[in-house]
This record gives sequence, structure tokens and C-alpha cells, in this order.
Amino acid sequence: MTLFSVSRDFLKRNYTKLAIYIFMTTLILSSHHSHAVTLEEAIALAKDTLPTYKASMMNVKSKDALYNASLSPYFPTIDASAAHERIYTSPDEFKTETYDLTLSYILFDWGIRRANRTIACLNFDTSREDLRKTLLDLEFNVKVAFYTALAQRDILEQRKIQLQDSQKDYEIAEGRYRFGVTTLSDKLLASVRLEQSRFNLVRAEGNFKNALSELSSFIGQPLDSQYTIQGTLDLEQMPPDRGTLSQLVLERPEIKQLENSVKITEKTKNAIFGTFFPIFSVNASYIKTNGDPFFTGSITEEKTAVIRATWNIFELGKFFRFRSSEYEKNVSLENLNDLKRQLLLAVYRTYEDFMTTSKNLAVAEEQLKQAEQNYSQALGEYKVGKGDILSLVSAESLLANAREQLITTKLNLVLSKASLDRVVGIQSLDISMIQ
Repeated sequence: MTLFSVSRDFLKRNYTKLAIYIFMTTLILSSHHSHAVTLEEAIALAKDTLPTYKASMMNVKSKDALYNASLSPYFPTIDASAAHERIYTSPDEFKTETYDLTLSYILFDWGIRRANRTIACLNFDTSREDLRKTLLDLEFNVKVAFYTALAQRDILEQRKIQLQDSQKDYEIAEGRYRFGVTTLSDKLLASVRLEQSRFNLVRAEGNFKNALSELSSFIGQPLDSQYTIQGTLDLEQMPPDRGTLSQLVLERPEIKQLENSVKITEKTKNAIFGTFFPIFSVNASYIKTNGDPFFTGSITEEKTAVIRATWNIFELGKFFRFRSSEYEKNVSLENLNDLKRQLLLAVYRTYEDFMTTSKNLAVAEEQLKQAEQNYSQALGEYKVGKGDILSLVSAESLLANAREQLITTKLNLVLSKASLDRVVGIQSLDISMIQ
């Protein structure tokens, strides 16, 4: 393998971390030029900086170490000891030195160590499923923060347009009043609407900053960071049908964890069952004693090899622990069945919410179209003196509400899609995913 191919593989493996590092450095060092953050970059940054995700990764490493530790009973144990003893008698003082090296190995334990190793493996797999669940929560939270920031950004832009419309209405009313065509009340009413638009714009700016700060908290940036976000609230693909989702939800991490819990109770039962039988082991030791012959005798070295069978004939607690393990298995099975029921219900309800919101989107789009026509008609009539200022202000207000309602409906739709992704346990649901 050439040095070029090694470097290329290294860059390929570390591309994501390198891109995240460059982006974070750019955010910190550059205050005039900011990179547009996409949803994918925000999720990658959150994975790299969010403490809860890091903690889950550390938990996986911890369970992996315990799984490796479960190999210990399959290998012999070696113990070494040394003792220095002084004996004081009335006529004299004596001392002895003893060195002991012992090797022990379990020959057969009726499946106890195998059951414990399987339990450790299942605990390790459960921790990985917990990491996957944490990742799903992370992606959902980032999606909510990102899409909310997008919606607040779009609402801010609409509030600017609203202010422009209100300013235009006020200028027309003021001009008509200046030429004596209309009354002072028209000008005052248009002025009130203009100030209300300015108030709405200031509030929209604050809402956008708050939404951006929440996103910053997930991606590890200072809460007052200023950067742009790149994305859209338009949903490009529809999720699969509800039957497919009901099958996919049974692969959620919680299902896998409870299935592991059932298996753990079975292996626990096997381990307890092994305690009813003798355990066979072998011990080999070497003992060397130095000191006064009066105390050590003629034997200064001792080598022993023992095959031992240890059998606990009676211990009350193990009978009840065995019975408890049977109940625990049934408990885990019932919890698994109830979780499946809850998840299937959650899929049904979330899917219905998504379909309802998607229908509302068409209504909101039509309402915006009608509001634009209504405002254009009211503005034209007021300019030529056929309409009144109240109709114009009302039409402009309805148009502003329709614009914000469309943005809110789009936000609700993408959040419903994000909720559906989270409930099913998939990063992104679309038709191509299941083909």
C-alpha cells in the first residue's frame, strides 16, 4: 500500500470531523462572513458537541469493557503471595518467609460463566441501542430547532413585507387626506396599522433570535452567535404508507432493548440453575518456606495439584431466586407486548396528524391566494375612492395573517414528519427508503 493511498483513506475517514472543525473555527474567528448552516451540518455538529450523546457513547465503551471482562472465567487465575513472619519466644527470636504461587481454573460450572458472558453481550447490545435512541432524540431536537428557526426567519421576512404594505397604505391615506379627498380618521387608522406592523416586526426579530439561540445550544455555539441557516420548509417527499410504518416501528431501539431484557432473564435463570450442581475446578500451587528449621521443619518446598468439586447442597435463597427469574421473564414479555401496543398507537396517531396537516397546507395556500386577491382589490378600490380605509386595513391584515399561517402550516407539516421519523425510529422516512 502506497503512502498516497494511506493518506487518502485517512482523509476519507476523518472528513466529517475535519469539516466540523473547519466550520466551528470559521464561526469563532470570522465575525463578518458566516457559513450557511444546513440541517445535515447542524446534526453533525450536535453529534460532535452534545454532552448527552457523548455520555451515551462512553456508556457503550463501558459496556464493551465489561463484555470483554466476562471472558475472565474462561482463563485461569494466578495468585501470588508473600509473607514475612517474626516469632518471639522467651529464649530467642525466629523468623520465616513464605512464598506462594497458585493457579486456579474452572473446569465445568454447568453453564454459569457462559450465561454471564451472554448477559454481558446483551448489556453491551442494549447500550448500543440506547446510543441509537439518543441519536434519534438528538436528530429530532435539532430538526425542531432548525425548522423553527427557518420558520421564524420566514416570518421575519413576511413581517418586513407586512410593514411595507402598511407603509404603502399609510402613504396613500395620507396623500388622500392631504388633498382633502378623505377624512383624518382614515389617516389615523392607517397610522395605527403601520405602528402595529412595526411592533410585529420587532417581535419577529426577537423570536428569530431566540430560535437561533436554541439551535446554537444544540450545535455547541455561543448563544449569541450570528450565522445564516440554509434550508426550506417545503416537504419534498411523502412518507410510506401506514402499514409499512407499523412494521418499521417494531425495529425501534426500545423494542430491541426489551427483547434483550427477555433474553437476559432467560440467561439469569440458567445461571441460577447452575448453582444447584457441583462446580469442578483444578488448583495448582507452589509454596516455598525459608526460615528457622525448628518452625519450617524439613519441608521447605511444597508442590500441590488438586481437582476440586464444590457443591452447595442447600442454600435457601437460590430456590427463591430461581422462582423470581421465571417471573421476571414474564414481566419482560408483558412489558415488550405493551411497548409494541404503545408504539403502534403512536404511529397511527402521528401519521393521522401528518395527513391532517398536509390537508391543511392546501387550504392555507388557497387562503393566501384569496387574501392576495382581496388585498389587491381593496387597494385598487381605495385608490380610486370606491373603497374605505377599514376594508383596506382589514384586507392587509388578513393577507399578513394568511402569509404567517402558511409558514406555520409548513412548519407543522415538517415537524409532523420529524415526529413520524422519531416515532418509527428512522432518520428520514421517504418512499425511496423502502425500495
